[in-house]
Amino acid sequence: MATETLGALNPVTAIALVGAIGVGSQWIAWRLRMPAIVLMLVAGILIGPVLGIFDPARDIGPLMGPMISIAVAIILFEGGLSLNLHTLQDAVGGVRRLVYIGAPLGWLMSALSLHYVAGLSWSSAAVFGGIMIVTGPTVIAPLLRTARLSRRPATLLQWEAILNDPIGALAAVLAFEVVIALNTATTASEAMLELFIGAAVATAAGVAAGIGLSRAFKRGWVPEYMKVPVLFALLLGVFAASDAVLHESGLLAVTIMGIVIANSKLPSYEEMRRFKEHATVLLVSGVFILLAAGLDVEALGNLDWRAAAFVAVVVLVARPVTVFISLVGSGIPFREKLLVALTGPRGVVLVAVAGLFGERLLSLGFEDAALIAPLAFALVAVTVVVNGFTLAPFARLLGLTGADTPGVVIIGGSDWTTQLAEVLKKAKIPVLMTDPNFIRLRKARAAGIDTFSGDILSEAAEQRVELVSYATLIAATDNDAYNTLVTTDLAPEFGRENVFQVMREKSESSRHQLPRTLGGRPLGLEATHAELRDLIAQGWRFRSTRLSEEFTLEDWRAESPEARLLAQITTSGEIKFMRKNEEFKGGDGIHVIALRPPEE
Repeated sequence: MATETLGALNPVTAIALVGAIGVGSQWIAWRLRMPAIVLMLVAGILIGPVLGIFDPARDIGPLMGPMISIAVAIILFEGGLSLNLHTLQDAVGGVRRLVYIGAPLGWLMSALSLHYVAGLSWSSAAVFGGIMIVTGPTVIAPLLRTARLSRRPATLLQWEAILNDPIGALAAVLAFEVVIALNTATTASEAMLELFIGAAVATAAGVAAGIGLSRAFKRGWVPEYMKVPVLFALLLGVFAASDAVLHESGLLAVTIMGIVIANSKLPSYEEMRRFKEHATVLLVSGVFILLAAGLDVEALGNLDWRAAAFVAVVVLVARPVTVFISLVGSGIPFREKLLVALTGPRGVVLVAVAGLFGERLLSLGFEDAALIAPLAFALVAVTVVVNGFTLAPFARLLGLTGADTPGVVIIGGSDWTTQLAEVLKKAKIPVLMTDPNFIRLRKARAAGIDTFSGDILSEAAEQRVELVSYATLIAATDNDAYNTLVTTDLAPEFGRENVFQVMREKSESSRHQLPRTLGGRPLGLEATHAELRDLIAQGWRFRSTRLSEEFTLEDWRAESPEARLLAQITTSGEIKFMRKNEEFKGGDGIHVIALRPPEE
């Protein structure tokens, strides 16, 4: 029970506490390699219902409602901004089926489960069922990295989560608009008219704002440093204006605005998307902590056997039926369908959007809507915990796991990169070599190394290359500018500490040095692409040597004092690339990978 003796926090302290706990939980989860949502749920309930340190209604008061509304509006806009229709058309057949067939079918199955099992009214079930389409892209990605599934099921799960994220949000918004129209109108014709007007106003506002912003950006009417502030100011303006014209139409307007901008082919789209993703992470964690801390203990107590039955039906019936029907005739093997069918973790977006709509429905007189937030928390907690602990062993049981160790992506085909890839492959480190030039990958293909012929930054690579299977990237082309571009662009994907590039030409000159914010870490070989090419031509070779108690690191260095240390493979099989001036201690069972001079 909550502690009654603790005094109220002032709003500034309360908001700071929410931010610290939300971001702190995500950081700790990253360190522990576990889903952040579990820690955020525990932390929110501890400081709220259990200890009574923070009560949103008491400490933030009337600001809480508008804060959550604006945060959810930005979250839904982010979802719309992720829906590139060209990407959807190019998606593989199985993914398209999970979107075109799976989304509406999942909405129907979820609504049926909510109505007949959880006991919600059709209105509440329709709204909550729409957002249940979302399988949580922020949860799926860490699970896939940990489980290391084989390529096809990993691709299906990853792209289903990405593409259904905005579709689920849009479905919930549309269902909510229908509920409002039916419950505020006196006749059926009036309800249809209100629904039409609401959808038309929201669509017109979203389309007009999206097209206007895109044209302003393309024509240079907004300077680069103001694009993100203008975007967010317009977003909030469209949300507020649409809501003022027609109540509750703002969420639909900002979602459509995001979809329009996503398909406008803006040159600065990537920068806006990344900044927006960072803001969304902060907002999502904040909303989740607010909702968890504000959970009504009595509402949690009202969850009975029907709630448990609802979660079981969603996990064991609704999700599998949706997946199997969607993938009928797709040619995907049964075991892969089974793995996808039993993997459907829900994320923070579900809780945030469901919590807001639950409050709105409750204000309209739907008393059963008080159960939406507790049911959302229960569904998220169970699916994240169950999939988090069972996905990897279940995939191994079905024989659907990829490599057990994190792999390496090498950008650039050449004699020395091919030789390095061969050494890594012999050490059982997964390797992917890419190069826009098909001929440069000829030796790598002959050596049995996985290759991708094309630009790693292209849309084709985004569709065909499963980067989730790789933990390290090495940009090693003969073009320093391209290496810098690739490492800068993909650093958020891999983490800056795992992105390397060969030493640049003239990198020591202050006139040619690039800012530290650009490019990757220098590869430990401390040589340019041309220098490495010459060393290979002189007979230098990459070799892997196992250290032991009899043959220590000192023995290895004495044997080959000129060798250039590149990486070590730990006893657990993971590779660690050495950074410039990093001290290497060695150890029994560790493999040393180095570029060694020709033997006499």
